[in-house]
Amino acid sequence: MTEAEPTRITREAIAATYARIRPHIRQTPVLEMSAGDLGLQSFAPFLKLEFTQHAGSFKARGAFANLLMREVPAAGVAAASGGNHGAAVAYAAMRLGRKGRIFVPEISSPAKIARIRSYGAELAIGGPTYAEALAACEAHIAATGALSVHAFDQVETMLGQGSVGLELEGQVPELDTLLVAVGGGGLIGGIAAWYQGRTKVVGVEPRLAPTLSMALSAGRPVDAPAGGGLAADSLAPRRIGALVFPVVKRYVAAAVLVEDDAIARAQRTLWEMARIVAEPGAAAPLAALLDKAYVPVRGERVGILVSGANTTAVSFPA
Repeated sequence: MTEAEPTRITREAIAATYARIRPHIRQTPVLEMSAGDLGLQSFAPFLKLEFTQHAGSFKARGAFANLLMREVPAAGVAAASGGNHGAAVAYAAMRLGRKGRIFVPEISSPAKIARIRSYGAELAIGGPTYAEALAACEAHIAATGALSVHAFDQVETMLGQGSVGLELEGQVPELDTLLVAVGGGGLIGGIAAWYQGRTKVVGVEPRLAPTLSMALSAGRPVDAPAGGGLAADSLAPRRIGALVFPVVKRYVAAAVLVEDDAIARAQRTLWEMARIVAEPGAAAPLAALLDKAYVPVRGERVGILVSGANTTAVSFPA
């Protein structure tokens, strides 16, 4: 990556990417809640239901962007993933007739592993955590010449994920704030690059995986604790992406931390109040409101990105 690459993550590039991927993805709906629906008595948030996307998460956008905008060799594509990215790359490869090999860590949920296999990709368990899976993936790419499809630190990935913001602005044009879960940062980086400060974008992280918070404090990407916690399969890379960081530093308003018990409560609340089955990482933005890690002002129009649903209701913690 070069220092010039972040300048490619522009509104114009996101719009052009959306035009390329639009025939292959769903425009996901927005659910406007009523005051009190989610136990939030003073305001009614908007839920962007990105978990209804192909392959069960927002990741399909970035996957299609990579496969449609880059040259794919005969060896196909390879990706390391906690689960959602792998499922999306496997789905895109299947739809576009490409070979796919996905490397996942041991902490990946059975639901995500089953989804990857259902799309016909080869699957390999690459070690205990995402970092080991990534190392195994990189070794495979070096040996075979397969195209690397990075989960977050890739221009095309960020451009594809940025299309969530493009869609949402058309659906809720006067949104004040959007809460977005953060793992490696490709999603929040793409969305923040679309809004460019016109809507406040706030990152939400598990306290056990504070990749963005630590990077913002240090002024650069640094290693953070990773591998533990309820949302470890989707929100616990070792560090924020090097390509992502300049974008989020410029356009993300803040990062807040939430506890695992708040994430579990948010999962249950989404099910009980809206019949939404959200995976732990996707419930983190609501957890920030329930746990008062983020407190809106009166009249603030808040959006919650529910980013993935590759889990099962019976896996909800008690």
